[in-house]
Amino acid sequence: VQLQASGGGLVQAGDSLRLSCAASGRAFSRHSMGWFRQTPGKEREFVAAVTWTGGNTYYADSVKGRFTISRDNAKNSVYLEMNNLRPEDTAGYYCGAAFMPSGPGWYLRRSEYQYWGQGTLVTVSS
Repeated sequence: VQLQASGGGLVQAGDSLRLSCAASGRAFSRHSMGWFRQTPGKEREFVAAVTWTGGNTYYADSVKGRFTISRDNAKNSVYLEMNNLRPEDTAGYYCGAAFMPSGPGWYLRRSEYQYWGQGTLVTVSS
């Protein structure tokens, strides 16, 4: 699975953005998907995830109620709708694909994701 993230940009606090992650390969629908973010000097942190069926979603506390993850298996894509953006949301955002992840809290662990996109930069000004 190859992943291509897009949709980042420079916005003001309170604005919205929609990130997209396009996947190649027929196995996309069998992968759970996640979004992580990273700022310089810090570890990549979990943002949101959705199971391969789309039936379950998970969010970091810092984005719960503001961000929404969704997927369209027919389009081999996963999305991250980000509302009410804050300066602390500024980061590079990366999508990852996890095949048969397991264990409680699997979505939090970067090691569960076998494939990663190149990232898209989101900058939120105050």
